[in-house]
Amino acid sequence: MRIADVLQSKGTAVLTVAPSVTVRQVIDDMARHNVGALVVVLNNEVLGMISERDIIRRLHQCGAGALGTPIAEIMSTTVFTCALGDSVDSLAATMTEHRIRHLPVVVDGALRGIVSIGDVVKSRMDELETERDHLESYIHRG
Repeated sequence: MRIADVLQSKGTAVLTVAPSVTVRQVIDDMARHNVGALVVVLNNEVLGMISERDIIRRLHQCGAGALGTPIAEIMSTTVFTCALGDSVDSLAATMTEHRIRHLPVVVDGALRGIVSIGDVVKSRMDELETERDHLESYIHRG
């Protein structure tokens, strides 16, 4: 299965945020939309990712004063991305190797979607269920 297949079923909507937005505002956005990470963009360019993990670390270091901090100061700037033609298996390997849970989908420099570890797990479970159904069908016909 390819990333294009995952996006076809889940959609291409991506929540983005500007680097000047404060930690408090990002927490509000994450809670409202029930997501664990946002893509940080400026002029349609992906600059980084801000995740719950980034926020927790800053709150641990600085306390409640961190809530007014612009996310540009705490976001992850090393962003692994994927393309529509990438396989879900290769994405799972990248996520595991680099301990990341969200990868933006970028095509010709433009953000086209986002894939989470949950999407990868769901895709794999769907594949396994399809294989099981085919095997059961084969056995019952035999």
